[in-house]
Amino acid sequence: MSLKAFLAFPGDLSLPTGGYAYDRQVLAHLPDQGVEIQPLPLPAGFPFPGAADVTEALARLTAAARRGVLLVDGLALGALPQAGLRAIAGPLVALVHHPLALEEGLSTEHQANFAASERAALACCARVIASSPQTGRILVRDYGVRAETLTIAEPGTERAARVPADGSPPRLLAVGTLIPRKGYDVLVRALAQIADLDWTLTVIGSRDIDLLTASRLEAQIAEAGLGGRITLRGAATAEGLAAAYQASDLFVHPALFEGYGMALAEAMRRGLPILCTTGGAVKDTVPDSAGIKMPPGDADALAQALHRLLTEPATRRAYADGAFAAGTLLPDWDQTAHRIASTLRAVQAQDQHA
Repeated sequence: MSLKAFLAFPGDLSLPTGGYAYDRQVLAHLPDQGVEIQPLPLPAGFPFPGAADVTEALARLTAAARRGVLLVDGLALGALPQAGLRAIAGPLVALVHHPLALEEGLSTEHQANFAASERAALACCARVIASSPQTGRILVRDYGVRAETLTIAEPGTERAARVPADGSPPRLLAVGTLIPRKGYDVLVRALAQIADLDWTLTVIGSRDIDLLTASRLEAQIAEAGLGGRITLRGAATAEGLAAAYQASDLFVHPALFEGYGMALAEAMRRGLPILCTTGGAVKDTVPDSAGIKMPPGDADALAQALHRLLTEPATRRAYADGAFAAGTLLPDWDQTAHRIASTLRAVQAQDQHA
């Protein structure tokens, strides 16, 4: 029996974030798993929707539920009211990249509201798909998700050739949208402490999603006198990102929290040594053999680790070997899609026998 499903997401699917990249790959690969999947765009106001956004989103979900299983991105799901979700005549499957309340920069009130709203929304779902074991553990521990209804579907990583990672002076690369959670301000503070060393940093990530954070970061770089050494390149095409990995020697990821860390997986797949935090799922995504990890938000510890890696080429090479070995073990997108398809089929079967 054919399986029809809809992947619901807020706004523009082409946005250059990890969550939207995951959704694009799911849409591309589920057909090969026998799932007739269609995109279902919801209003762009999420996760801070207005009343009209909520009404329209629920209407679109209700209409689609008559024709297939609903797979709903948590960026929208967690901000929808429980009463409206309960009224949808069809099974819901949540796709959670990371809980909304764990986004950096939220007020205490917004965190509490998001936690309550997402907990209530997840209670309406027949199954929950999380993008990492760490996110899954958080959902079970803090959001009332039952372990038997949880599927872990880590992002896939495309095959890629190993990069040389042997430039001199070392070329640092960071990838991720310019938002507070990515911790770029911490990285700049750390780099300012080792300005006597020879290095450059390229940051690839959209500057348009959070204009205030981007502006503050630019000012911080200028104030630190690092404008000639740090390049904020903005978003890149797939080809541009591949070229950036090829031209780098050390991957730096100072994020305060990650639901998985897709850029880290891409860097390991190419054999780049890693310097990252232990924020969220990162401590699981990156094995100890692939690089140095430290607590998030600690600029001094980050500076010390950077000093070591920049001044010890042999250490960088050892971590590069470990990263490449770990990268070969990462799942591809067909494996990710297979896990999701199996979950959708289980939900369809359960609904038909209800």
